[in-house]
Amino acid sequence: GIVVLGLNRSRAKNALNKNILKMMSKAVDALKSDKNVRTVIFRSEVPGIFCAGADLKERAKMHASEVGSFVSKARATINEMANLPVPTIAAIDGIALGGGLELALACDIRVAASTAKMGLVETKLAIIPGAGGTQRLPRTIGVSLAKELIFSARVVDGDEAKSIGLISHVVEQNEAGDAAYRRALALAREFLPQGPVAMRVAKLAINQGMEVDLVTGLAIEEACYAQTIPTKDRIEGLLAFKEKRPPCYKGE
Repeated sequence: GIVVLGLNRSRAKNALNKNILKMMSKAVDALKSDKNVRTVIFRSEVPGIFCAGADLKERAKMHASEVGSFVSKARATINEMANLPVPTIAAIDGIALGGGLELALACDIRVAASTAKMGLVETKLAIIPGAGGTQRLPRTIGVSLAKELIFSARVVDGDEAKSIGLISHVVEQNEAGDAAYRRALALAREFLPQGPVAMRVAKLAINQGMEVDLVTGLAIEEACYAQTIPTKDRIEGLLAFKEKRPPCYKGE
């Protein structure tokens, strides 16, 4: 039930170009409707790099009129990722800059090695984060701190990222260079035994509820809870509890 999506464009530090965005969009689209998928981990197959952001060499060759549509495509692809119905974890074992950090921000949970480097550095290039960064960073770490990081284009390491709430877990890097990925796998395994329908509607309730006032949020929770009542899994959960055995959920 754990799906791992690995970025592997080593010569370009996993920079996001038209081709990689197309591939990501296709992969996310396939995962959306696959009932066997329970958790998705985004990682890099390239040592020391998560994703260096947009491919600036490709960008330099673009006409000004093309830039807007490319950024729109990046924003839409990362948004599709954010809207995956199952839990998503970003395993940051290296550099995550600009669009790379925006990709990680679109995941539900971020895990990073202490040696990882993260930042929205776009203002250095006289542009702004355009794939969700100006919206997701303040929702993650608070408005004032997000402004400071974006205005300064500052890059933080794993320990500082943890202290400001940008990531949930920080781990010491190992010899293989995949410590964050291993931590992400351990987390994903914690999610696996739970009821699949419950996981999907819990994510929906949290995501939608965070955008509205509390009264509306509680109504969203009620509507989401109602989706779990008629499921076979709910009955199985009660039976398993009564019979003192692990439940066997089918996502029905």
